[in-house]
Amino acid sequence: MTHQAIIFEQDEGVGVITLNRPEARNALDLRMRQEIADLIPVLRDDASIKAVLIIGAGGVFCSGGDLRSLTEERRSAGQNRRRIHDLHVWLPQLVNLEKPVIAAVDGPAFGGGFNLALVADFILATPKARFCQVFARIGMIPDLAGLYLLPRIVGLQRAKELVFTGRVLGAEEARTLGIVHDILAAETLRDEALAFTRRFCAAPTTAIGLAKNILNQSHNLDQRVLAELESYAQAVCLDSDDHRNAVERFLRKEPLPFVWEEDPGKRS
Repeated sequence: MTHQAIIFEQDEGVGVITLNRPEARNALDLRMRQEIADLIPVLRDDASIKAVLIIGAGGVFCSGGDLRSLTEERRSAGQNRRRIHDLHVWLPQLVNLEKPVIAAVDGPAFGGGFNLALVADFILATPKARFCQVFARIGMIPDLAGLYLLPRIVGLQRAKELVFTGRVLGAEEARTLGIVHDILAAETLRDEALAFTRRFCAAPTTAIGLAKNILNQSHNLDQRVLAELESYAQAVCLDSDDHRNAVERFLRKEPLPFVWEEDPGKRS
């Protein structure tokens, strides 16, 4: 699969997506969106990929939509609606990918770039990271699922404040609001983000994936429906090789395959 706007690599079980338009501050043009969309079946179906890392090239995560491409030709309201609607063909598949997804943010994550980062289960950022729901500045509303993702992380009133004002968040404030999981040095961001992501390669993919699927729906479902999903998912997990292997190792008093505090790469 040949890419022009992104780079895709597999690194010891991690699928690494690099947004690679540094000359345009990694703006999300139609080509980049399509290349990410085309990659999702690979991320989903390749069993050797246990987790996904999204990072930007050139000291920038993503500056948002490509405004130049938006002004190249005048489109009708119907055409613009379809253009945005097409995002929601593939974006939910990335949001609900049943594998851990990590975003490593250095520099700006503005507009659609902010929302692309919110797709991730964890955001790692450098002190130079900046987050902004910039849409109000150009007379638009958040797209790329920002209206869905942001209030689920920061709450409704805080989401309104960030959307209405379009103000910039630094890395520390973003961490305080629960957007950023950890702050890392810019010089070591890629290596540390890879190491963090790689630790999920020892995790039980089925259990993590099912838990993620249900957690992503939990705000929209009542307790009875969640109980049904829990019962189904737990039955699947109890029949999985990951569960059987972990129980056997526990009974033999051997180290469990996945204990977050015990990085398997550092075990003697």
